Amino acid sequence: MDSPAERLAVVTGGTKGIGLSFSQRLVKSGYRVIAPYRGDDEAAAAASAELGEAFTAVRADVSDPPAVTALAARVLADHGTPWALVNNAGRNIDRPFLEISDDDWRQVLDTNLSGPFYLTRAFAPAMLAAGGGCVVNVGATTAIRPRRDGVNYCSAKAGLLHMTKCLALELAPAIRVNCLIPGMIDTEEMRTRYRTAEPEHLNALLDEIPQGRIGAPDEMAAVLEFLIGEEARYITGQKLIVDGGQFMW
Repeated sequence: MDSPAERLAVVTGGTKGIGLSFSQRLVKSGYRVIAPYRGDDEAAAAASAELGEAFTAVRADVSDPPAVTALAARVLADHGTPWALVNNAGRNIDRPFLEISDDDWRQVLDTNLSGPFYLTRAFAPAMLAAGGGCVVNVGATTAIRPRRDGVNYCSAKAGLLHMTKCLALELAPAIRVNCLIPGMIDTEEMRTRYRTAEPEHLNALLDEIPQGRIGAPDEMAAVLEFLIGEEARYITGQKLIVDGGQFMW
């Protein structure tokens, strides 16, 4: 079995936010990382400059089946078979249920649910032929506890959680499939959404978290590294929530 220094990881959305922390951690651990991203060329360039030759950002739309097929063919031909596929790319369009358009529904479902399906389908045959690997789907706490104004996102993430279990059954024993779920992690999106720069909003949020703090992106990355490593070789079909105890399911 290859050592991490000889392994390849595909991390969708791996150029910013939690995805960037995944890329950083894996490169530091000796992985080569391919990071498909949708459209933020500036973030991709910055990540490439930081992480060097072990990191390759590739512009691709994971919600488009032909684009995913082309991406997989390119990765397999140019870089080899991945040990790990991290389905991290996500899309959020929040509106009240009665205001969600067909396009709002479709874009969110296509990125958050169909994208991981397309990507896993594209890479799994090569991974099986190579002897196995790991798939990690990045979920959300709203897969289990709903919220207002996010029926599209909540539904997609709930589907992703169940798809994780289905794939774990069908791809076992060679490929392990798990769902990694972040709680409140300190990203630009989280700070904007929850207005954490305002003390009253931050304090109300911290009151819900037994550890009394917001998580760091690298803490998510550490758990990802564990899930795709040898120490987790008997873990598949599971959800792992990294949230400081906020959601005790």
